[in-house]
Formats: sequence, structure tokens, C-alpha cells
Amino acid sequence: MSTPQRILGLDPGLQVTGYGVLEVTERGPRVCDAGVIRSAEGRETPDMALRLKALYDGLCEVLNEWQPSAMAVEQLYAHYEHPRTAILMAHARGVIFLAGAGQNIPVMSYASTKVKKLVTGSGRASKEQMQYAIGRELGLAGPPEPHDVADALAIALCHYFASGNITSGSRSATFTGVNMQALLGTDPDDLTEEPSEPRP
Repeated sequence: MSTPQRILGLDPGLQVTGYGVLEVTERGPRVCDAGVIRSAEGRETPDMALRLKALYDGLCEVLNEWQPSAMAVEQLYAHYEHPRTAILMAHARGVIFLAGAGQNIPVMSYASTKVKKLVTGSGRASKEQMQYAIGRELGLAGPPEPHDVADALAIALCHYFASGNITSGSRSATFTGVNMQALLGTDPDDLTEEPSEPRP
């Protein structure tokens, strides 16, 4: 019996990292699991090394449980208004790339504006719009919460379609909101796009 093809989407953050696991099926993507990995309690900043280790350990638990064939993460921007935010995000993304490499899982990056445009039709969609759109696209009972989870599922969904599943015939007829032009546009790592809301 072959191992199911799964995609792990990640919305990186140093305090909270959202994750979503999609399984590729003949009827389209199916949500296997979603949640958050917390690396710190409250807003206090503990030792950075321990914080990163907590994120790494939590991520490895998810990888070991679901054994995804690919990981997708939000692209980091170099032109945040607050440089410290970009540095903290880079720490979290570094842990994600390290965990992926440690298990020989490819990690792809997608610009947040491209993900939003793909799912909602607008690269400037709000967090609430993203939550409702993802709930609709993945046939969920309601909008996924918190928004870290919705963002992670959106990134996984973006990789699902960017990997050619739109033209393979596996796309479900319920996926009415997907913006095809968003997939055929600019490089997903194009740093000229507007950044998403900065996160600690």
C-alpha cells in the first residue's frame, strides 16, 4: 500500500506557528490535521535557544505523525517596516527549513499576497476573509481558527494547486473560489509584493 501524498502548510511565527496538513485525494485535498505549535507562554521572551527548540520539537512531532511529502511556508520579506519582525520570522523559518531538511522533505516558499489572491481573488484580503474562504474551499463546517491555522491551510492549498493538481483532473468541483491567474503570475518568491501583517 502506497503512502498517501500529504502537504504540510506552515504559517511561521516565533511565538505561534500555525500548521495544516492536506492529503491529496482523487476528490481533491482533504484536511487531515491543523493546529498551532507554541514556542512560548504569553508575551514573555524566554531564552531564544529554548524557544527555537520548542518550535523544532513540536514541528518534528507533526512531521513524524503525518510524514508529508512536501512542506510549504510563507515567504519572508526583507522590507518590513519593523526590521526586528523580519529577524524573528527568519529564526522561525530557519527552524522549519532545518526540520524539513532533516527528514528529506522539500520546503517551498510562497508570497502571502499570492496565497491570498489564489484563495480569495485579492492579494490584500483580510484575516477574516481568508478564514471564510479556506473554510469554503476545503469544505469545513466553519472558518478555521485561529487565523494562524487558516493561513497555514491556505499555504498548503496554494502548494497543492501550484504542484499541477489543477490540470491533473483531481480538482474537486467545489473549489470555485480559486484564482487561476494567481498561479500563473509572478515568481512566488518575488520580494516586490506587499508584505502581510507583521507578526512577532
